[in-house]
Amino acid sequence: MRKDNRLWLNQYKNARANLEYPQGSMVEALIDVASTYPEFYAYEYFGKKVTYRQFIKQIEAVAKCLKNYGIGQDDVVTVCMPSTPEAICCVYAINLVGAVSNMVHPLASEQELEDAINETDSKLLIILDVSLYKALNIKQNTKLYKIIVASPDSSLPPLKHYLYKVSNYKKRVKIPTNDEDIVLWQQFISTVDNFMGNYFTPKRADDLAVILYSGGTTGSPKGIMLSNMNFNALALEAHEMIEQTIPGNSVLSLLPIFHGFGLAVSIHTPLLCGMKCIFLPKFNAKKFGDIIRKTRPNFLVGVPTLYEALLNQKLKKNDLNCIDAVISGGDVLSIELKKKVDNYLHEHGSRASIRPGYGLTEATAATCLTNEGVEGIDGTIGIPFPDTYFKIVKIGTKEQVDFNEDGEICISGPTTMLGYLNNELETSKVLQKHKDRKVWLHTGDIGCMQEDGTIVFKQRLKRMIVSSGYNIYPSYIENIICSHPAVLRCAVIGIPHSYKGEVAKAIIVLKDGVNESNKIKKEIQEICIKNISKFSLPYEYEFRKELPTTKVGKIDIAKLEKEASNHE
Repeated sequence: MRKDNRLWLNQYKNARANLEYPQGSMVEALIDVASTYPEFYAYEYFGKKVTYRQFIKQIEAVAKCLKNYGIGQDDVVTVCMPSTPEAICCVYAINLVGAVSNMVHPLASEQELEDAINETDSKLLIILDVSLYKALNIKQNTKLYKIIVASPDSSLPPLKHYLYKVSNYKKRVKIPTNDEDIVLWQQFISTVDNFMGNYFTPKRADDLAVILYSGGTTGSPKGIMLSNMNFNALALEAHEMIEQTIPGNSVLSLLPIFHGFGLAVSIHTPLLCGMKCIFLPKFNAKKFGDIIRKTRPNFLVGVPTLYEALLNQKLKKNDLNCIDAVISGGDVLSIELKKKVDNYLHEHGSRASIRPGYGLTEATAATCLTNEGVEGIDGTIGIPFPDTYFKIVKIGTKEQVDFNEDGEICISGPTTMLGYLNNELETSKVLQKHKDRKVWLHTGDIGCMQEDGTIVFKQRLKRMIVSSGYNIYPSYIENIICSHPAVLRCAVIGIPHSYKGEVAKAIIVLKDGVNESNKIKKEIQEICIKNISKFSLPYEYEFRKELPTTKVGKIDIAKLEKEASNHE
């Protein structure tokens, strides 16, 4: 590598370039924070606030119950829950007894759930009540011996608990009472006094702590093995880069616990900073404004679609004056959307501007962040975190390219994953040792590094469209189309063409109250002609009321591509 490979350090404000990290587990780091701020609030759930002291006691109680059910060192417990206090406590309690959390989306299919359980030899499943039927259908195909069933209302204050039961009466899930393998959460937690032994198993920093699932850098679903160090390093690095991560501040933790950005960035990071997490089991875009008014968070952390939802909220002039920091990650944030969100924030009382970042689950979800007040260009994703190294290599090689030259983004640092679960071949493709003897994560993303060390994201490698031998980058076209004031969001996909191989198709969603018209379509086409090379121009424009999204709120490009291929 070049000797000047960390030029971005010149852009650090008060951040240190190198940090010291805990050598123990995630929960040990949390306990240290709780001992410093015992009476600060750790989380809030529908108005119910719990201090760090109380939180640690809840975690210890769950740990004792896990031991009662035979969970010990290196066992795997599958957690199929949204972001409820029970789910959060389970992750840390599993860590406390020396076991591993296997995080699965509650909306996962039966086959996905079965595969996740069997791939990890899970002994115990903790699942949301509305998803129980899936577990019952696949239980006989697994080695599970107990299924713990929890409900989103289990931790609600008494009145809200009652109202939840009444309002969801018709949706209530009937739990089989004649199946000894099924245990309700209250039954599970009531066994706490039955355990009298030692429930704490110390673990090392590099031990496996959590398994998360992602499409991977090559597109197929994979289990991603993350260590205690991965999570603790991410938390301390983010704390170093974001001045507002101070004890007592609060973050609206809208991102789900089964997603890397949710668990690592919007839950574990603020908790290790002594902040309060405001948990919600389900995000309602229409009530986003009401949620902010009621909870008054200092921090917003989300994906671009969340901020698109913010733009549609009817808020008063000072309703956002509580917001001190706004972080975006998980997907590409166009410069046009950034401008719109920044204006909306300022018009409603916040002094914050949205800060785009970049990461992937294989690197514990966050690796770099834009400094406050930096506008940059389309695709600017900021500067790397402390102890995190970036370089851009020629695609398919380990050869570093020059500044401002596009290539594959590679990352090395303490947040890099241990590897893919039971998949040494794919791990070896992604984690590669270079001449500098560092292990580099080949992200499968295209980008470049500017002379000052700023990283610019260009395109997911697997999304690149090749038309008559020319490379077309969908995200660039999307940014151009989104610059039209009537456009809310846009997705560009490749569709087959008889002699070009592929051409671009733009699928567009207009803002609320704006109707499709020939005038708007012509204006969008004119913007494209003015700003996009002729070979990259969309061949088709389609208008829709909404775009499909993945389980974590990203535009579901794969679904759009599948729909397009089915129409051929």
